[in-house]
Formats: sequence, C-alpha cells, structure tokens
Amino acid sequence: MQRRTVKVLAAGQALGGFGLGATLSVGALLAVDLSGSPAWSGAAATLSTLGAAAVAMPLANLAYRKGRRVALASGAFLAILGAILMIVATYTRLFPVEIVALMLLGSGSAVSLQARFAAADIPTGKPKGKDLSIVVWATTLGAVIGPNLIAPGEALGLWLGMPHLAGPFIFTIIAQLSSTLVFWFGLRPDPLIVARDIAGLPEKRTNPGIAGALVVIRQYPIAGFSVLTIALSHMVMVSVMAMTPAHLDSEGHSLAEVGFTISLHIAGMYAFAPIFGNLSDRLGAKRVIAIGQLIFLVSLGVSGFGQSDFTAVVIGLFLLGLGWSATTVAASALLSESLDTGDRSKVQGFSDSLMNLSGAFGGAVAGTILTLYTFGGLNAAALFPVVFIAIATLYSRRWR
Repeated sequence: MQRRTVKVLAAGQALGGFGLGATLSVGALLAVDLSGSPAWSGAAATLSTLGAAAVAMPLANLAYRKGRRVALASGAFLAILGAILMIVATYTRLFPVEIVALMLLGSGSAVSLQARFAAADIPTGKPKGKDLSIVVWATTLGAVIGPNLIAPGEALGLWLGMPHLAGPFIFTIIAQLSSTLVFWFGLRPDPLIVARDIAGLPEKRTNPGIAGALVVIRQYPIAGFSVLTIALSHMVMVSVMAMTPAHLDSEGHSLAEVGFTISLHIAGMYAFAPIFGNLSDRLGAKRVIAIGQLIFLVSLGVSGFGQSDFTAVVIGLFLLGLGWSATTVAASALLSESLDTGDRSKVQGFSDSLMNLSGAFGGAVAGTILTLYTFGGLNAAALFPVVFIAIATLYSRRWR
C-alpha cells in the first residue's frame, strides 16, 4: 500500500508541476502588461507564495477531517480555477482579476508541499526520508519541462484566437485537472485515513488550526525545531535565488545565461532529493540537516565572494538548491517521524504556511539588501539564519 501511495503521489506531483512550471514566468509578464508598470513584475511570485501560505492550513485541516485524497484534489482544483481566471484576466484586461488568479494558483504549490508529507502518513516501521524524497524528486519533471511549454502554449492560444499570453494556461488547466484525477482516484485507500484507523483514532475530530499546532510544538520541541529549520532554510534559498536574475542582468549577462543559472538551481533543489532521503534514513535526519547547512555555507561563500564571476554565481546557485534539498527533505522527514498520526497534519499545515511566509519575507527584503549592500552583502546576510540553524541542530539532541 505504501509503495502504491508513493507512486500515485509522485505521478500527481509531476503532472501538477507541468502546469505550474511556466505560470510564474507568464504571470510576471502579464502583470507588467495589465498594470502598465515593471514594478509589478515580482507580483506573480509574491502573490502565488502568499496564496500557498493562505491555503496551507485549510488544506491540512481538510486532510485531517476528510483525508489526503480530498485535500490534495481540492487544492489542485483551486489551481485550475486560478488558471481559468488568468485567461479571464487576459480577456478583460483587469489586473485585480490576475491578482486573485495568482493567489489561487498558489494552492498548486501548497498541494506540492502537502504531497511530500502524505508519503509519510502510513506507519511502516521504517524511516520516512526515502519515500518523502521520491515525491519531492517528482517535482523535477514539471519544473524542468514546464517552462519549455510557454512557446507551444502561446502558439496554441493564438491558433485558438485567444489573447496574447493566455495560451500557456491551457496547459496549466490540463495538467492540474490530470493531477486532480490522479489524487482523487489513485489515493484509495487514503493514506491518512489508513494511518488514523491503525492508530485507533475516531473518524471525525476537530482540528484547532494554528493554536493546536502551537500546542503540539510546545509539547514536542523537536517538531518546532523541524518547522523552524524548514522555514528559515526556505527563506535563505528564496532571498538569494530571487535576486540572482537582477544581479546577473546588472552584470551584463544575457537572458540565456540567467535561465541556465536558474535551471541548474532548480535541478539542485529537486533532482538529488532521493540521495538526501536515503542519507536521512541511514545517517539520521539531524546529520543531514547539518550537511545542508554546510552546503549553504559553501554556496553563500562562493556566490558572495565571486559575485562578479559568472561561473562562481552558477556554482553558488546550484549549491544553494542542493542545500535547500538536503535540509527540506531531512527536516520534513524528522517532523513526520517525531509526531503521531493525531498531531501530524496539524503541524505540517502550519509548517507549510510558515515556510511560504518566510519565503515571501525573504524575497521582499532581499531587494533592499541587494540595493544597499550588493549581491555579496545579500549572501552575507543570508548566513545569519544558516548559523542559527546550525547552532539549533547541535542543541536539538536534548529535545524529543
């Protein structure tokens, strides 16, 4: 049952990624077009992230009450509505419509995050890192192939007589619909309901949301450590990654070089996740978290000191994705392993919300730091959360 569940989750994850891979890029272009100001070019990423943060807890609560199948399918359906509204925005030329659409599309990211936790629901008596990392790895397919669907999507839209930039969202709708069907029909039996039955928990229980999550974290400090590690590592990754295109552009590099750098960064984020999942199971999650922080340290040093060297920035961004992968996979596995079935989904939803909010905050302040202290200064500032996590990892031996 566990092997089948992981395969279904990975398939749904890959399909959903195809639809979302080009969303932010096209959304950024459409935001500039509809608003009439280049200042709104970053709105797509910010609004999508905020949307993911907003729906993370409701989806976790839904999973807690109805199971993962309903929650994941519902989140993917919201992303479909977001894609439809993006097409509506191209017809109506109304920027507020795109704002709502981008936030709804963020639910696709929330589904992606929740899917990795769903791989750890069924109690197998084994560590969770490997199964969880396979679902994370499945994101690679959509993340790499998705952006390449922009041109075919635009061509399809123009052939259908649709406005400029509307076509790519046809692929988003198809991909998210496919993901919804995979989750809805594939997750039978539902992994969280199976886990709940094994634990002997009642079918219907109330989930007190954030308050309940905080109560559990106070009771299990190791869960709080996991949540904070995921959030701060995501903030480090987003803050540096988000400003890299602007930095490379100011250094006179081409869009092709910028795209190559970000592609390698994304490969670092997802392609090696199974390696870190296996290491987490064999060495222990805390040791892999420490390895992730060490990779972060090397990354920030290479891209910070080598800010004027394109090769150094490329290597630094690749290592940045690698450090994020190691830390996120290991900390997510640790969070799943440290809590019982009754408490797990509550804290997981809170973790996903905090992760997205931390990323949004990191992206928001990174621009100011870049302007005031250059790209090297931004990398130096990102060291503070890394050092904090490293110290917390040492003290985490005392926590349960």
